[in-house]
Amino acid sequence: MKVLFIGGTGNISSSVSQLAIEKGIDLYHLNRGNRPAVEGVKEIVTDIRNMELTKKALANHEWDVVVNWIAFTPEHILRDVELFEGKVRQYIFISSASVYQKPPVNYPITESTPLKNPYWQYSRDKIACEDLLNNLYRERDFPMTIVRPSHTYNTVIPVTLGGWEEYTVVDRIRKGLPIVVQGDGTSLWTETHADDFAKGFVGLLGNQHAIGEAFHITSDEVLSWNQIYQSLAHAAGCEAKIVHISSKAICDYADEHNFPSETGNLLGDKSYCAIFDNSKIKRFVPDFVATIPFSTGIRRTLDWFEADPSRMVIKEETNRFQDELIKNFGNR
Repeated sequence: MKVLFIGGTGNISSSVSQLAIEKGIDLYHLNRGNRPAVEGVKEIVTDIRNMELTKKALANHEWDVVVNWIAFTPEHILRDVELFEGKVRQYIFISSASVYQKPPVNYPITESTPLKNPYWQYSRDKIACEDLLNNLYRERDFPMTIVRPSHTYNTVIPVTLGGWEEYTVVDRIRKGLPIVVQGDGTSLWTETHADDFAKGFVGLLGNQHAIGEAFHITSDEVLSWNQIYQSLAHAAGCEAKIVHISSKAICDYADEHNFPSETGNLLGDKSYCAIFDNSKIKRFVPDFVATIPFSTGIRRTLDWFEADPSRMVIKEETNRFQDELIKNFGNR
């Protein structure tokens, strides 16, 4: 099976690339070549934003599957349709579980949960991409599949403030400094290791039953935000000194004091419970099962950060934001 990943070297896509290679898939990456690819990947180095160069680079290729890991707006979808329509048997769009209804009304979340997010433009753009792809499937038989990752981690720290590509939250924990957790920390959340996500995703590659369908792929482990931060602290060999502050207070303070907005991150996503029904992906990929608990996965993630000190980025702006939040709201 000949597969093209647009992107392919990110937090999720690297794990998927590794498993695809292990499964014997003939895998290509199309990107600018700024990050090393998994061994065994064939690289097409070009900038997808330059249509003339990209068309030349792809002129002699047809694909069983194309996956775009870095499409965010309908314009990106229309560009891909121009490049691949008639030359691909399956096109997979990477959407986001943040597209699901906010605030949520029913649990667990299924693929038929309404798509509506009034708080986050990123999510609204992903919804617009999905709407466009559904129309293209219905009207032109464009062979699309939609995948909605939730909070999926490997080379990122999956917490709300001071994490992701930062190491700030771990540095604060190890220094005994307090850390901010939104709300009272009891809302329930799902963390999925990218290696587990890859098992479900690779099972969709070339799966003709998945054409026209949408899927989320997550762990079945459910944790409160307090448990997530406590697990992170335990992996770091410390105890977490948690200060609870309401999501609205965090968002308002960021907006009023010229810090990066947290409205999409919190009110558009992480303030609410996220509990997923994975029966659909298990029906289409019967051997899919998530086996990496967060307590194990986050230790692997910290090991990855600590293997190269340049990855351990500490942002003073983040420290100042948390310190100011705690000073102004921490005793309420």
